[in-house]
Amino acid sequence: MRSNLPPKASDDAVHIAAATVHGLDYLLTLNCKHIANAQIQRKLAEISLDLGYELPIICTPYELLGDYNDVAR
Repeated sequence: MRSNLPPKASDDAVHIAAATVHGLDYLLTLNCKHIANAQIQRKLAEISLDLGYELPIICTPYELLGDYNDVAR
């Protein structure tokens, strides 16, 4: 395995792989330890491209939508 995800994050790897293979534009998560982690994402993007896929944009809902007060107006 070429990923920098730890073995205990296998469920996280499945979520990332499914989103990538199915061509999602975004993968929203509150898991900042293994999924919304910039260092891990860089390696995952490299692996995805090597396999012919594009890693979706991985972010938290807050990063996607911004401050709730700005969105609710």
